[in-house]
Amino acid sequence: MGVWSRRAVLAGLVASPVLAAACVSGAVRKAPPDGESQGGASDGPGPAGYRRLPVPPLAESRTENGVRWFDLEARPGIASIVPGKSTPTWGYSQDILGPTLRARTGETVGVQVRNGLPEATSVHWHGMHLPARFDGGPHQPIEPGAVWEPSWTVAQPAATLWYHPHPHGTTQLHTYRGLAGLFLVDDGTGADTGLPHEYGVDDLPVIVQDKKLNTDGTLDERDDAGTGLIGPTVTTNGITGAYVPVTTDRVRLRILNASTMRVYELGLDDNSEFEMVASDGGLLAAPVRLRRLALTPGERAEIVVAMQAGRPRTLRSFPAPLPARKGRGPSGGAALSEEFELLLLNPDAELRTAPATPSKLAAIPPPVTAAAVARTFALDGNTINGRPMDMNRIDATATVDVPEIWTVRNTHNRVHNFHVHDNHFQVLDVNGSPPPPELAGWKDTVSVPPSGSVRLAVVFRDYTDPQSPYMFHCHLMRHEDDGMMGQFLVVEPGHPAG
Repeated sequence: MGVWSRRAVLAGLVASPVLAAACVSGAVRKAPPDGESQGGASDGPGPAGYRRLPVPPLAESRTENGVRWFDLEARPGIASIVPGKSTPTWGYSQDILGPTLRARTGETVGVQVRNGLPEATSVHWHGMHLPARFDGGPHQPIEPGAVWEPSWTVAQPAATLWYHPHPHGTTQLHTYRGLAGLFLVDDGTGADTGLPHEYGVDDLPVIVQDKKLNTDGTLDERDDAGTGLIGPTVTTNGITGAYVPVTTDRVRLRILNASTMRVYELGLDDNSEFEMVASDGGLLAAPVRLRRLALTPGERAEIVVAMQAGRPRTLRSFPAPLPARKGRGPSGGAALSEEFELLLLNPDAELRTAPATPSKLAAIPPPVTAAAVARTFALDGNTINGRPMDMNRIDATATVDVPEIWTVRNTHNRVHNFHVHDNHFQVLDVNGSPPPPELAGWKDTVSVPPSGSVRLAVVFRDYTDPQSPYMFHCHLMRHEDDGMMGQFLVVEPGHPAG
């Protein structure tokens, strides 16, 4: 499939002084309080009615016996999601969301995760290629007061990944309360370092979630209509009304849809073009110029926005095109028909000139189209292939290094997507047609059209385990909690496959 093997990664690793400096043990860059400057951005108060975008700090780390360790604690907190209100939340080592973990390809990392919550949780490394026993799915629960210590070697190209809870049956609620954070992988390639890359200055994390708030500021966790936790208050990095000072004429936004159910139709307020440079699994082959980009829960995209001095621009979520909203069912209309302001980009009076986006970004091989194994997954009711999730049942067994083609069908007229743990995949077609350019890179989560289908080319590399499964599921979290999830093993040749 082309996902890098560990041997190929290590053989081709290129060192980068910029990235090395960012990843030095103990290094941390904290977001400033509202109104203060960061990395040369303007001092003083921001535009009226806005608050400074909180930039999650780069997580501190320590090196022991060749392993770089991070510390995370899932814990309760109090956040100011809207001005003047205090909202009880959950976060990783902070009140809401979590620090940004950052590592280099070829580096061995570990994370000491402590559960300071009153109930069991887990931490899934979404988009990370790693052994199943460290994947952080529902089979790796962390009990209150317990510590989990997964460790693995980063063996994939540069990408914007994320981490979030994945406890069986309560993933939606734990994420909704604020448990989510980014995990950035750097590989030192020229294309990646040719893009804006000063974290928190011209390379910005943009984590989008929606909430329902009671009048006293507390989270409304009711799901009366059975549509999942969809709310009218949309946050960016944990707050509403976010702005960020811009000091360069090009800015890179690493956008994560960390909502539990809501779909975003992203664009700029003036309907101008932006450049999409990366999707879930890393850089695209070349930049794609777009005016709109839809992201379903769990998907990521990196875009580069051109700026002009004195001309603010706003990242918004627009209503999806009307044909896409028709007949989507209870979780569709609310998720697709509203408009939100996500982030005001507020440029200085003078901007530094940033290099143009490279015309070539990553070498992406053509997908395998004649696979030895073909599978079909029907998303139907709260099941996949008519069977709800069962922790004691293995739904598929794949053989390592054997290409497969997965056909995923959405039998509903409502929103579903499909996420595969461990390796990334390539989209062969959508409803029988070639995928659009924004789906031509490596993906781990993809929207499946209502009453439609996608075909995926997938091959699982490096790691086998006849006991510990990975997951596949709809990433609309209410759906996976209700049973739209299955599990698969990756085994050595000769082991019985299914």
